[in-house]
Amino acid sequence: MPTGFGRLWTAQTVSSLGDGVTHAALPLLALTLTRDPMALAVVAAAGTLPWLLFGVLGGALVDRWDRRRTMWVTDAARAVLLVIPVGAVVLDVLSIPLLAGVAFLLGLGGLFFDTAATAYLPDLLRRDPALLERANSRLRGAQTAMSGFAGPPAGSALLALGRAFPLLADAVSFLFSALLVRTLPAMPRPVPEVRESLLRQARAGASYVFRNRLLLGLALRPAVGNIAFLAVETVLALFAHDRLGIDTYGFGLLLTAEATGGLLGAGIASFLGRRLGTGTALTCTAAVEGLAILGLAAAPNPYAAGLALAVCGAGMGATMVLAPSLRQAIVPAHLMGRVASTSRMLAMCAAPIGALLGGWLATTYDIRTPLYAAGVLLLAMTAVTASMTSNRRVDAALRAAAQADSPGHPTPKDLVPESAADLS
Repeated sequence: MPTGFGRLWTAQTVSSLGDGVTHAALPLLALTLTRDPMALAVVAAAGTLPWLLFGVLGGALVDRWDRRRTMWVTDAARAVLLVIPVGAVVLDVLSIPLLAGVAFLLGLGGLFFDTAATAYLPDLLRRDPALLERANSRLRGAQTAMSGFAGPPAGSALLALGRAFPLLADAVSFLFSALLVRTLPAMPRPVPEVRESLLRQARAGASYVFRNRLLLGLALRPAVGNIAFLAVETVLALFAHDRLGIDTYGFGLLLTAEATGGLLGAGIASFLGRRLGTGTALTCTAAVEGLAILGLAAAPNPYAAGLALAVCGAGMGATMVLAPSLRQAIVPAHLMGRVASTSRMLAMCAAPIGALLGGWLATTYDIRTPLYAAGVLLLAMTAVTASMTSNRRVDAALRAAAQADSPGHPTPKDLVPESAADLS
């Protein structure tokens, strides 16, 4: 791995720890201000709104900008932003609107940083599929460990010391990340396209995803998956309490089992890709997720439920390494930001649909119904996308991308839309 990857990994690991701290502390901070569920929901939802409102446009901007500069400037800006709520705590003027605004701006910064990092990584690793899988496995594992295991308890502990401490810790993590990212090697910008409006370039990026069956299949998996997983997540605490007899401490252990499975899945993703082929591995992990959710729905006791969630987490962890790595290996550099942000936006837009679906099914039928529906939905998605992400299609796309990167070789027609008119 290039030495620059170690710095990128360190920066994102520290930043993920800060994210985990804030993820736990922000709703608890809101809880010190109000007990109104709607106000708490506004704070929780504010961080996802930037992806829904500006996802594709953000990707188009990242494709115009220097990716390394975008990352470090964004993290520096987020560090400065967190000074505002810290000052509000000190002056005792912290409010729900202020917290919601901070959550929104942090989410906007996350949009630019994550998209730029996704676009920068294939340039750093010379678009090597094997290196990309290894890199994403390490990044995903560190993110799960920091934001899922270490960050939340650290956030709760810091909040016990004072309301400003979690925010200060996250600000320091962003500042450290910005300074480290600034030392990464500069990459040449992609060959500029014909000058077009930002909106037209954003539409071109979205069209590129929808017109390529492999990329569409890769985008549909997290989109449909989010509908299923949010349907489960919405009722999981109630299901665990009412049907499995799990208390608050036990519920935390249940979520830890899922995160542990996610770490395992991220670690074995490259092995699965080599043994089965990336396309078959993606199909298998999606099927495992669906079967695991069905197992969770039928679980007779907490131990079976924990095992089912660990298996589901392993499938998700492997998928979230294999799919982005493949996308980074086959998408042209000048489109990477828009393709990544379009895929992420589809997944984010699907999440509230899943939450509403889960609540409606539980209210109308039974607390287990959302879980059974989610499992069936995941298996149906697996069947629909299996041919779209087959080994044959994956191998063809990788060969086309390799040929396109060869000096003097024209861009293959099966990878890039035939004309600008096709994109508009």
